[in-house]
Amino acid sequence: MSPTSPAPDWTAFRRQMPVAVRYAYFDHAAVAPLSAPARDAMQAWLADSTEHGDAHWLDWAARLEQTRHSAARLVNADPAEIALLPNTTAGINLVAEGLDWRSGDNVVLPADEFPSNQYPWLNLAARGVEARRVEPDGDHVTLEQLLAACDDRTRIVAVSWVGYAHGWRHDLDTLVDAVHRRGPLVFLDAIQGLGVFPLDVNRTPVDFWAADGHKWLLGPEGAGLFYTRRELLDQLRPIGVGWNSVVQGGDFSRIDPRWKPTAARYEGGTYNMAGQIGLGASLDLLLEYGPASIGERLLIYTAEARERLRSAGATVVGSDASASRSGIVAFSWGDEPCLAVRRRCLDRGVVLSCRAGRIRISPHAYNDTSDLDRLIAALQAAS
Repeated sequence: MSPTSPAPDWTAFRRQMPVAVRYAYFDHAAVAPLSAPARDAMQAWLADSTEHGDAHWLDWAARLEQTRHSAARLVNADPAEIALLPNTTAGINLVAEGLDWRSGDNVVLPADEFPSNQYPWLNLAARGVEARRVEPDGDHVTLEQLLAACDDRTRIVAVSWVGYAHGWRHDLDTLVDAVHRRGPLVFLDAIQGLGVFPLDVNRTPVDFWAADGHKWLLGPEGAGLFYTRRELLDQLRPIGVGWNSVVQGGDFSRIDPRWKPTAARYEGGTYNMAGQIGLGASLDLLLEYGPASIGERLLIYTAEARERLRSAGATVVGSDASASRSGIVAFSWGDEPCLAVRRRCLDRGVVLSCRAGRIRISPHAYNDTSDLDRLIAALQAAS
């Protein structure tokens, strides 16, 4: 946002989130509520499909391409570098199964990654590939630890942009540059940062990333995104291929395995039409505000949340430095079990999660001070 641009209207953003009428919703790092634009787009598709069958299929396909273009705008990518997939796990497996591994190769990753960013790499053991799981130094694995685990047989470093349990956010510019200098590729599990923090893949040349739409992107479950740098397409063997992977696409009478020259080659079969159309509508809402503005708003909000939680008696974990903070705040509430705290809060209309034995809140840019008030009151209520 330039100095002369009007300040974002976060109240207007809040009006696009119907969940805010009933709940203080602090669980976007788990499953986000749908935005009103996503709901409306999905309802329109449901009505169209119910009343007209596939008569308007070409219109639906055009909407899918709008989703692809919106995702590309979000990270300053070429739309040809974006694939529409069911979820983050599908994107991780594209890379894990698609690279031309040799016995003795290895992949380096933090040991505290979300399981979806561990199992696909561990599954390579039968091919002689070692998954080097680096244990955290404190609350998170440092870049120095990751680099120390690399050697001349490291093919890729797989890491989350933001740690799902503790909220540590990597400096991607530094991480990508340092890893590339050592030689490996970089796979980024972007699900906990995409949409609420800026990423320009031309400035920060991540090799691959994947993210589902049901968290910070405010879309439905089962609709996700995958990115590959275009020059790496031929290094990634297409898997899960089908009628939709080839250049001739809808010509079912001609069998010729000429893969599409874009990331769409990974979209082997039919789409989750409703989900991807809904995700596209939420992407457009986020693009109205921009990840830079949303990220700035979120860091201000989580700083206030950390201060108020400490004042109320919580033990907040992680650094207060804005460079490493995210939309996730993890804390403990005395000796009370996390699940008991979660139930009490939910009874009072406050939605949060338990992760790694701690309470986790994950607000979005539409949350306001009244939501924090409800959170603190729910925590302090007699159990």
